[in-house]
Amino acid sequence: MIRKAQLPLQTANLVVGFMVWVLISSLLPFIIEDISIPAEKLAIVTAVPIVLGSILRIPLGYYANIFGARLIFLVSFILLLFPVFYISEASTFTDLIIGGTFLGIGGAVFSVGVTSLPKYYPKEKHGLVNGIYGMGNMGTAISTFAAPVLATQIGWSMTVKLYLILLLIFAALNFVFGDRKEVKVKTPIVEQIKGVYKNEKLWFFSLFYFITFGSFVAFTVFLPNFLVTYFELEKVDAGMRTAGFIAVATFLRPVGGWLADKFQPLFLLMGVFFGLTVAAIILAFSPTIALYTVGSMLIATTAGIGNGVIFKLVPFYFNKQAGIVNGIVSMMGGIGGFFPPLLLSVIHSMTGSYSIGFMAFSQVALVSLVLVVWLYYMDRLSMSVEVFNSTGQGILVTDASGTIESVNPAFTRLTGYSEEEVVGRNPNILSSGKQSKEFYTTMWSQIGEEGLWQGRMWNKKKSGEEYLELLSISVVKDDSGDVTRYVGTFSDITPSGGEGSRLI
Repeated sequence: MIRKAQLPLQTANLVVGFMVWVLISSLLPFIIEDISIPAEKLAIVTAVPIVLGSILRIPLGYYANIFGARLIFLVSFILLLFPVFYISEASTFTDLIIGGTFLGIGGAVFSVGVTSLPKYYPKEKHGLVNGIYGMGNMGTAISTFAAPVLATQIGWSMTVKLYLILLLIFAALNFVFGDRKEVKVKTPIVEQIKGVYKNEKLWFFSLFYFITFGSFVAFTVFLPNFLVTYFELEKVDAGMRTAGFIAVATFLRPVGGWLADKFQPLFLLMGVFFGLTVAAIILAFSPTIALYTVGSMLIATTAGIGNGVIFKLVPFYFNKQAGIVNGIVSMMGGIGGFFPPLLLSVIHSMTGSYSIGFMAFSQVALVSLVLVVWLYYMDRLSMSVEVFNSTGQGILVTDASGTIESVNPAFTRLTGYSEEEVVGRNPNILSSGKQSKEFYTTMWSQIGEEGLWQGRMWNKKKSGEEYLELLSISVVKDDSGDVTRYVGTFSDITPSGGEGSRLI
């Protein structure tokens, strides 16, 4: 019963955490009526919670493995009571900065669930499960829509105080329904970091999430005030439009996870970054609210799917270090939401336009698309190398002239020759002298005509021991039909006891 409750409970926890995380940006149009904030500092107020919310994701992801999600969520909600109350009593720009910094805890809890929940499900469901959990992003939509509505009735200060009640309720729910028996992983954090920081996939996934989740967060905090000031929409209307953006991105997140369970995730990411590139170009040249809506919705669609896909990839490639990797990747996503609003504000103050900022974003998305394509082919190449090295048959590759280019570990095991001893030499170093010239003439004639030969041959190991092998030689040609190399695969079929009698 408790185990089954973890997915809905932790998803609800994330909803609450994100509701608190965007509290200031959701109410900013009301707050600036009471607190004087210079126009050039508005972006700082909305971006500050993102900083701590990003940095804390590493330790929270790690400690979720050490202590379990129940305790981390419980402590996080209790700690959030203090900054929420402080903001409700804020009267200066400094108060908002101080309180907003610690609201970051609400965003940091994201790494808790993506670390904890995969423990309860088989690997083939991790994409869907993390996608469902990621729907907790809806908390930003709820705050963006509901907080302005409440503020028009009871004021922004009292609206903030209502969040205290919500935090207390969920602290109690985690105390009662949290899983006390969750599997714990207690590998030291330094050891975990050492085990992953040299893996280029960690930094690729971090960059990809920096773009996808960063664009989601950036638009969440950027849109409410932007729609009011640039398009002169009503505050509640701007909140509803932003909530629509968040809803689309959030509901498509589990779709992205589900698709990543079914199809090649890197292919899906190619589509994601192509879509983001097109969307950013639309935003760079859109003079009307209609075109701006099209571009924003395309951002929401692609970012939502991309967020789900990436958190399928993390546990797939980093199963044993999922806590620390989830923390690092999700931290980079949070930071990705910090810089764009500031950058857009700076560019706007210098040029009077947001177009340059959106065009720069399109180029970053395009570079990411190229990197995903490169990663896909490097992954395939890596798989080919693994197959080459792990196969039980000996493999020998020569160039068109018959000079050995590479051999696999099984070749060394079967013949006694290391790769260094044979590369650059001719395969006749293995010759036993038992085959006649006519044998080789017939063999190469068949290879030339059919591109393939298979048969038995006596050869000699480094030790001088003769062995009978079942040998296949294949021709590799380029697009013009010219021979580029020959590939020989063989097994020891010597009809005697011991090593030689086994088909390796």
